[in-house]
Amino acid sequence: MSSPQILTLSPTDNIAVALRQIDVGAPLASSGMTAADKIPSGHKVALAEISAGQQIIKYGRVIGVATQDIPSGAHVHVHNVAMTSFHRNEKFGENAKETGILPLSERATFEGYRRDSGAVGTRNYVGIVTSVNCSASAAKLLAKEAERSGLLDGFPGVDGIVPIVHGAGCCIGTDDEAFRKLQRAIWGYATHPNFASVLMLGLGCEANQIPLMLEAYGRPDDKSFQYYTLQSAGGTRKSIEKGLQWLETALAQAAEAKRETIDASHLSVALQCGGSDGYSGITANPALGHAVDLLVMNGGTAALAETPEIYGAENLLTDRAASSEVGRKLVDLLEWWEDYAAKHGSEMNNNPTPGNKMGGLTTILEKSLGAVAKAGSTNLNGVYQYGEKITAKGLVFVDSPGYDPVSLTGEVASGCNMICFTTGRGSCYGNKPVPSIKIASNSAMYHRMQDDMDINCGTIAEGSETVAEAGKRIFDAILANASGQKTKSEELDIGDAEFAPWQTYAQM
Repeated sequence: MSSPQILTLSPTDNIAVALRQIDVGAPLASSGMTAADKIPSGHKVALAEISAGQQIIKYGRVIGVATQDIPSGAHVHVHNVAMTSFHRNEKFGENAKETGILPLSERATFEGYRRDSGAVGTRNYVGIVTSVNCSASAAKLLAKEAERSGLLDGFPGVDGIVPIVHGAGCCIGTDDEAFRKLQRAIWGYATHPNFASVLMLGLGCEANQIPLMLEAYGRPDDKSFQYYTLQSAGGTRKSIEKGLQWLETALAQAAEAKRETIDASHLSVALQCGGSDGYSGITANPALGHAVDLLVMNGGTAALAETPEIYGAENLLTDRAASSEVGRKLVDLLEWWEDYAAKHGSEMNNNPTPGNKMGGLTTILEKSLGAVAKAGSTNLNGVYQYGEKITAKGLVFVDSPGYDPVSLTGEVASGCNMICFTTGRGSCYGNKPVPSIKIASNSAMYHRMQDDMDINCGTIAEGSETVAEAGKRIFDAILANASGQKTKSEELDIGDAEFAPWQTYAQM
């Protein structure tokens, strides 16, 4: 049942989504039902009387339970809906299926940078990556001095110099998974294919010693990687002078890199949703899911993340796990998160933000069902720890919080060379060195924030475009942006401050 006012997503749903603001008394359907309350756009309205204790059904699945009797036509939201328990299926892979991969000659292509390591970049930056916060100011000063001197002007083929700085690296234990999360994030950026060359800059006495990272992960080619510390160089000024000398060589080497035609199997796309609303799971996320299916068909990789934001919807992924091992890994992550939240006096349902709720989302179950739509319909082929290098092709999962900068830091560290970021409330996110395509779930926000939005999927709710048509537009944008077309955040030159490693350790 649907009308110009509301959209019902499944025949078994007892709520519908308002496609625009609905006033009290407005007709809702051909049956003569009228709105009992004012219903904001993107919010839920009861299609029938719902008794206290009765389940609320959206997408054909439970998203919560009514805390009071809800009349037909009433607003269904946080004031009358609560979180509820759910069943986690541990029969993995029941819906797994063969995914047809196009032969090499038929795959889509893009223009990328093939590195000596065999990895492929979509941008050609030079990076200054810090091992500890104590060298962060020096790294930023080095980049500033290079810009002030006009050093970059002679190398138009280089996208820029990016200082990767953070607030961690010392007074922490160095023999646990929390520390390895930090190291993987730093090392993932230091070896990212969107950097032609990287200088790793430390202080010298920090817990996160650079030689220990080299020992753990292997030293890259000297042509693309150098390191030193402020202490060994003789302080800040001498470190800057040494860095400027290194930059002259690094920029010249980076300028030698040229784009070449490469098949889409070398694309690894980080999937993210931030500032989600009631439209996200109906428009932008399913459209991105269709783009993911196209990418996988062309041999590429798509990385879903934000572990708390698949909570309650994990069956949609484990049912198509490529193996029992993959399904078990995902469930193990969720069980870790349940324990992690409890240890900190929190709960998984704390994830929907005030902005999410203003946009129409009510519980984490509802948010997760919409978020998983980004993953498309192909098999789940791998599950990875935060910042762990992705080795599988197809759809994979990378553990991370739902906080977008932290989550995307992990995905980029894992090797993603493109980002697709859906949003309903609006996001101004950029990420150097990786292009971030921002996809709007509704037309009102898209037009209001058009300087930040790359693609509008509000067209789906308006009926002027199908999910598949919008998904194809997203896939085409991935290829175009990977080939050098600038995203809106790149046109604005933002993305310098988004490196945010996940910190789960004890700070001593």
